[in-house]
Parts: sequence; structure tokens; C-alpha cells
Amino acid sequence: MEVLYREWLPGQLTKKDSALIQAALKAAENAYAPYSGFRVGAAALLSDGTMVTGSNQENAAYPSGLCAERVALFYIQSQFPGKSVKVMAIAAVHKGKQTAEPVYPCGSCRQVMLEHETIHHKPIRLLFAGTGKVMEVESTAQLMPFHFTGSLLKNK
Repeated sequence: MEVLYREWLPGQLTKKDSALIQAALKAAENAYAPYSGFRVGAAALLSDGTMVTGSNQENAAYPSGLCAERVALFYIQSQFPGKSVKVMAIAAVHKGKQTAEPVYPCGSCRQVMLEHETIHHKPIRLLFAGTGKVMEVESTAQLMPFHFTGSLLKNK
């Protein structure tokens, strides 16, 4: 399966997409990243128009932290049950500046995004923002063509 994506220059984005990226950058300000110094923010636009953000939260016991994407998605699932994510923007700041290249979600975040898509039967359009370009994919499934789903856990 080929990953189908679009590449945009920041000035080519719609006002809504630009606002979502700016919200992700603002969320990155709230990251707790004393070890890596790499601050990531995620902003999600829900099906009802609500915007929810998350930021990465590190911990001295490294595996105990969470990425921005999962912080946002777990909050959405607990506070807005039944609402799907239409679009999620992800942006990072390092050494006080937005990264030039887009950042992409780790495997754990991709799996959680896929679970959200599966639960709601709707794709999440993803925007990965850097200062030089913004990458867009129409669904998390494009990033993980051989993904694990809950259907494998059901007794048949």
C-alpha cells in the first residue's frame, strides 16, 4: 500500500488548517520535556467543532511518559465519548523554534489513532507541520497498512 500524501507550503493552507497548526504549536508550550527538550503539540478538531489539544509529557522513567497525540486522544475519549476526530495537527518545537521538518507520530500513537478511526468508522486527516512544509494524509491507516485491530481479539 502506497502512502498517499500531499505536501503544502505553510502559506497554502486553509485558515482552519493554519489555526489548527497554531493550536498545536501553542500546546507544545505546555509540554513537560525537561530531558529531551523536544516539545510536541497536537491539536484535534472534533466532529462537533470542538478543538482539543495535548502535549508530550516526559518522565524520568522514560517509558512512563506520553506523546502529545495520545494525551489528546485519551482526553477526547474520556471527556468527549462518541465524538470522532476529523483532523489532527502535530507540530514540534526544539531549542525555542518550530522544527523545519514535520514530525510524525510514533508507532504507539499511530496504533491509538487507528483504534480511534476504527471505533468511529471515520478516518482522521493528519497534518504534520514544519516551518518549511506541511505534510497531509487522509487517514492514519495509510501510515500503518498492516495494523493490529480489536477484531483479532474476539472469539469466533
